[in-house]
Amino acid sequence: MTFIRRGQIVKRQFKQNALWSAFVGVCIGVLSMGISARASVSASAPSAQSSAQSSQQVEAPQQVELKGDSKKVPPELENVGIQEHLGTTLDLENLQFISSEDGQSHALKEYFQPGQPTVLNLVYYECPMLCTMVLNGVTDAMKGLDWSIGKQYNVITISIDPTDDTETAELKRKAYIQSYLSQKLGQARNPELAMKGWHFFTSKKDQVQKLAAQLGFKYQYDKVQKQYAHPAVTFVLTPEGKISRYLYGIQYRSRDLRLALLEASKGKIGNVFDRLLLFCYHYDPSARGYTLQALRVMQAGGAATVAFLGGYLALFWTRQRRRKGKNK
Repeated sequence: MTFIRRGQIVKRQFKQNALWSAFVGVCIGVLSMGISARASVSASAPSAQSSAQSSQQVEAPQQVELKGDSKKVPPELENVGIQEHLGTTLDLENLQFISSEDGQSHALKEYFQPGQPTVLNLVYYECPMLCTMVLNGVTDAMKGLDWSIGKQYNVITISIDPTDDTETAELKRKAYIQSYLSQKLGQARNPELAMKGWHFFTSKKDQVQKLAAQLGFKYQYDKVQKQYAHPAVTFVLTPEGKISRYLYGIQYRSRDLRLALLEASKGKIGNVFDRLLLFCYHYDPSARGYTLQALRVMQAGGAATVAFLGGYLALFWTRQRRRKGKNK
């Protein structure tokens, strides 16, 4: 009996040592993966330089002279574009616009709620093409979110054309809200929240110019075409009115909009999975969207593995102690 009991004790010690060795091995493996990932990134720089040097040794092809200046911008687009002012806080108290809902002038501050980021668009309601495409793109992206306008975030649409009237603005508002309500991942949306959370405004020239300057939104009126030339961009603002992100184009991925809103709220909306998603993705200005970071994915995966093994070992050792206490 003594021999059998000693054999059981040796067996338990072997299991403990084996589990501890596995745990240490995983920790070392995670650290080595992070180091190797960083080393591979730094090693790619010399190879790029060597390839550039080798390409310089090859005889350059004969260049053909092209007539005209390809860098010259058409006159109607010379002063159109975006100059990013990330981190700038809008003057919400002094910027006032006319609401399509009641026809009265309101300060933007009234439409910013604590804990709720804001999606902002500058358009004009008689725009023949681009503005409609931008608003359609934003609406489609919001349809793909399981968050609700008026609950997790708000939307503000402002006209850059002082001649736009509130009647047209209200018709646009109702039409886009109706489109937004038509789909929500198989669930019914709350119309009252949507009506309270998405606001359309008209503007006076001096007020919208001040807002555009603070946003870095450059536009101009083409007298020949009788249209406004402007960039296609959507702004994401923090609950305090600080510019958090610029989303470019006429189509937006729901994931990018979700991450931008999560970033603007500093993680106050969404769940644990959303925060983990934001940790693994970062905004890439060259791609004009959020891209996956391999190193952060490995760090998150390694941390989860270590936490799982640590919890398992803690549970194992607790059981072993209880068994020893019973045997005594």
